[in-house]
Formats: sequence, C-alpha cells, structure tokens
Amino acid sequence: MKRHLISAADLTRDDAVLILDTAEEMARVADRPIKKLPTLRGLTVVNLFFEDSTRTRISFEAAAKRLSADVINFSAKGSSVSKGESLKDTALTLEAMGADAVVIRHHASGAPYRLATSGWIDSAVVNAGDGTHEHPTQALLDAFTMRRRLVGRDAGLGKDLDGRRITIVGDVLHSRVARSNVLLLHTLGAQVTVVAPPTLVPIGIESWPCEVSYNLDEVLPKSDAVMMLRVQRERMNAAFFPTEREYSRRYGLDGDRMAKMPEHAIVMHPGPMNRGMEITAAVADSDRCTAVEQVANGVSTRMAVLYLLLGGSEPAVTTPAASRPSPTTTLDGGASRRPSDAEESK
Repeated sequence: MKRHLISAADLTRDDAVLILDTAEEMARVADRPIKKLPTLRGLTVVNLFFEDSTRTRISFEAAAKRLSADVINFSAKGSSVSKGESLKDTALTLEAMGADAVVIRHHASGAPYRLATSGWIDSAVVNAGDGTHEHPTQALLDAFTMRRRLVGRDAGLGKDLDGRRITIVGDVLHSRVARSNVLLLHTLGAQVTVVAPPTLVPIGIESWPCEVSYNLDEVLPKSDAVMMLRVQRERMNAAFFPTEREYSRRYGLDGDRMAKMPEHAIVMHPGPMNRGMEITAAVADSDRCTAVEQVANGVSTRMAVLYLLLGGSEPAVTTPAASRPSPTTTLDGGASRRPSDAEESK
C-alpha cells in the first residue's frame, strides 16, 4: 500500500498485521482515564460523506479526535453538493482548507480511487465505503475482532488468521463489507466460504479467493466465525427472494443453527441488523455475538489506520518493552516510529 487506503487488496499480509498490531496498542488507550493522544496534533481529517452513516462516521471522528487531530465533518445533504457541485470542486475546496486526510463514503463505486489518483488533492484518502465495491476499514476491524476472539489479545500480536474458517452469509451481491472481508481474510491466511441465495451471489465470484455454498447448515459445523450480512433492500431494484420469511428460514441464524457451530465459534455482524430476518434477537444478544465489540474495535482500528497513514508527529502509545513489536515499515514504506516508554497521553 502507498499513502491511501482504497481497497483491502492493496494490503499485504505484513501491512494488515501491522495495522492489527497497532490497533491493539491503540485499544489500550480506552483503558486510560484520559482517552486521548497528542499523535496527530495540528493535522486535519475531513469526513466526506455522500451517503448516510452512523457507525462509520462517528467511529472515524472518534478515532481522529483521540489522536488529537482537528476534524471537519462534511455531509452532502445541506451542502453545495445538493446544488450540483462536482466531486472535483468539493475536493478542491478541501485542498484549499488544508486537509491532511480525507475519509470518503460515496454512493458511486470507484469514487475514493478517483479522488486519490486525480491529482486534485495531496491528502491521504481513506475509503469508508464506495457503492457496492469495498469497505476496507470494516474488514480490518472485523479481522481485529476475530484475531482477539480466536487467537487472543496478547497471543495474537504479530500473527494472522492462518487456517481459520470464516463463513460470510447473506446479501453478498450488494455488500462492500463482504468483498473487502473476502480479500483481507484470504491475505491473512483464512479459508473463506460465502453462503447466499443464488440470486444474491455476484457474477464472477469464481474469481474471488473463496468457496461458495448455498447450504448454511452444512457449513456451520466447520466455521470458526460466522458473519451475517444485512439484506440491503435500498440497493435492490428487483425481487431477489420470495419472502422475508423464506429468506430467514434458509439463510437466517437462530438459536438452533448457532448450536451447530463449534463451541469456540463466534457470530459477527457489521450492523445495522435486521433482527428477526438474518439474525434472531436471541443470537444477536448472546455472548457469542461480537456486534458491539466490533463497534468498539472500529475506533481502535481506524486510529491505527490514521496514525500509520499520516505518520504522527509524536509516538503513539506507551507499551511495555517486553511486548513492544520490533521496528517495521509503515503503510507507505517508510520507517515506522514505535511508541516510546516516555510518552504519556495529554
């Protein structure tokens, strides 16, 4: 990866593990009385959202503020975009304001790539979801959650998900989360299976590094983690399955199906959940469901991404020398500054 995060495919195994390890360090900040670091003081992060979002926008805002960056939230609704302003003119405005990083969510697949390669801005660009294409930071926080649960918080440092079996279930056709997860989990050594109705399986999925199944009950006993996807009706312009009840009967996760999973296996959901459709309330509220953990882990993971992309002006987190990772490279190939013992949050 260079100086942007546009696709999970841009990340090598070492890149991904570096982000996950850095996120583990950032997570320690949440245990402090003062949950703030001076790392990105003086830098400006712009959240440029052309689509509605709650979790992702708030997560990026919290991540940037915990690193002491100045944050500008830009929503297309109520802005000049609603008057017909182009992405280029919006980008030029942000450049004039001195944005150091732009976190963009856009309804058009490829918009973050266009912004990063256009030459309109010099800022680092982070894809926060583009159309039905990708959502790389969601895949990173999901991998972070899996590594913590399946390998261990401290035992997982420096490790990937080699040999783990991950099942992704539901509306794969419209899911940018599914695409990014398949790519990243494969990079981290996991074996991925997607389960969906034939109508919700993308054309060309045979080129994806995963297996495809149409029988959820057969796959569950072999899964270390099962990720349920929301049925995205807002992106559907046709009938992709007979009824909600029929979809839930064949592809929903209830208590009986969860009982077929190995005892150590976890249930994941990127949110928001359609309770009673792809997942029952009993499963969503069980100890095996990591949906709430994923939200918390999203802040730590996005802190790690912003820190590594912007190469903070100060060390990040105090880490005991015995557990500190050895010096490695940042996402843009430069030398990474590891935390110093003298650093204290301010």
